[in-house]
Amino acid sequence: MDKSGQVSTGKGGEFDGRGSAGMTAREYLSQAYYLDQRINSKIEQVESLNDLARKAGCAISGMPRNPDRAVSSMANAVERIVDLQAEINADIDRMVGLKTEIMKVIRQVDDPEFQTLLEKRYLNFHTWGQIAVDMGYNVRHLYRIHDRALLEIKIPEVVTGCQ
Repeated sequence: MDKSGQVSTGKGGEFDGRGSAGMTAREYLSQAYYLDQRINSKIEQVESLNDLARKAGCAISGMPRNPDRAVSSMANAVERIVDLQAEINADIDRMVGLKTEIMKVIRQVDDPEFQTLLEKRYLNFHTWGQIAVDMGYNVRHLYRIHDRALLEIKIPEVVTGCQ
């Protein structure tokens, strides 16, 4: 394992930290976190568009104006909301599949302490500080355990995650 925590074979068969899909164990396990971040971002966008749609529908003033403009703005916002909600649902479906796959990979690690650390970090998205308190270690020692745990990860041949 090198300083970046990589775990597979490279040129000439030497161990370089990359799995068959060309990603490190850390990159493979982190996919769920990044997908979760994208889902949360899309949810925020939906909330923002809902606010915009409410404003477009409630804009009332004493000045005469084109009534089609407000309807058009609201229609565009509603259309974008529906599209984003469909994307969110698809991402959530991918997230469930990805977390199931990652869970199987983590369960293949023999050491229960390694499994606990990897689950807390990569499935529950806990911070290093939270994990250290939960497991009763200082953060520096937790990093050492994490490095050893990553060496035990076997990335599946076919990675179905989000890239």
